[in-house]
Formats: sequence, structure tokens, C-alpha cells
Amino acid sequence: MTGAPHPTQVRRPWRSTIRTTLAALLALLPLLPTIADAADVDTVPTVAAVLGVTGAISRVLAAPGVETWLRRFLPPLAADPDTGKHEKETAR
Repeated sequence: MTGAPHPTQVRRPWRSTIRTTLAALLALLPLLPTIADAADVDTVPTVAAVLGVTGAISRVLAAPGVETWLRRFLPPLAADPDTGKHEKETAR
């Protein structure tokens, strides 16, 4: 990623990880009873494991090497570089 600014996901990977894990938790909360019944799961560790895996995947995706690979081979999935300006400012 030489020459291009690093996206914030790469500069602050833990923020990205926490945001994704929190979003997954909030999205799953209304469905947890249904998921638990369907999977015959009644324990909190299973839910914690799902959130842990979600956070780990998010953390890996925020690694600079993974971001470089995504830019090269899967550009639609790569993060946008941080230009230092808000998106509304650049649209003008």
C-alpha cells in the first residue's frame, strides 16, 4: 500500500474489531432465543464463542497485509483509504 493512505481499519484495528463484535451482538440479540432453541444450546459460552470468532475475523481483516491482499485481489472488499476529509467534502 505504498503511496496510498492507510484506511482507519488498518491504523486502528481494535476499534474496527470492537465495532464489528458489538454490531454482531446487537444484531443477534433478538434472535438468540430462536438460535438457541434450534441448536439445542442453552449456554452462554456458545454465544461468547460466536462473538469471539466474529471479533477475531474482524481483527484479521484489519491487518495491513490482509488489506494489501484485498486491494490487489478483491478490490471491492478493500477498505477505502482515509483521505483526511469527510466523504461529503470530497463529493463537492
